[in-house]
Amino acid sequence: MDQINVLIIEDTPAQSDALSKVLVANNYNVIGIAPTYTEALDLFYKNTIDIIIIDVFLDGKPEGITFAETINIIPNAAKPFVFLTSSQDRQIFERAKLTKPFSFLMKPFNELEILYAIEMAVEKFYAQPNIFLSEEQDTVISQEYLFIKKKKSLKKVALTDILYIEVENRYCNIITEKEKFVIQISLTKILELLDKNKFIQTHRNFIINIDKIEEIILADNLIIVKGNHKINLSDTYKDFLKKMNIIS
Repeated sequence: MDQINVLIIEDTPAQSDALSKVLVANNYNVIGIAPTYTEALDLFYKNTIDIIIIDVFLDGKPEGITFAETINIIPNAAKPFVFLTSSQDRQIFERAKLTKPFSFLMKPFNELEILYAIEMAVEKFYAQPNIFLSEEQDTVISQEYLFIKKKKSLKKVALTDILYIEVENRYCNIITEKEKFVIQISLTKILELLDKNKFIQTHRNFIINIDKIEEIILADNLIIVKGNHKINLSDTYKDFLKKMNIIS
């Protein structure tokens, strides 16, 4: 499991330190703090960033907005971001709004506002609204990761690390080589969101990562995935076998 990587763009040390402490206390990984537009771009391109918190004004100029405008026009570089500002200038707000931030928060920031803004940004960025409605553990699925809500923070799990998924009513057990996660999502919904070329249903209660298959035993209706996990194979879901070399 990975932490959510957050880039802070803020030129006031007291503000960036306070933000960093809140994020770290809630299990987010602060990938870096950039006080200037140039340093922000450098950190952005050199690191894997999941979300950005941006001060609108850097050294008295609205270069936080310039940063957002820059990453918005670069192909495949878009990431969710949240603006922070003490400015009440309507023209600045209108310009910032054009960059489509996921939240626009006024300083001094409130801890819960920041944490809620991060959740909302992940939801909206991956176009899965109303996922984090309850205090229970829920998830957003992107092309590469699961973003799992646990209490006040989000955890990041790479889809490539998933061995299989076991479905139990409204819940799914996500099994990786190192950990197990329980998320509230239906079989129908999770199948809609996962890459069908990578994840296949083998039974009414099981979905497997096709890259983790080590053996298929037709005589016993079993699939062995990495770590010697034995997964049931139902006759209903055997069509995918036509594309594979079978050990029987």
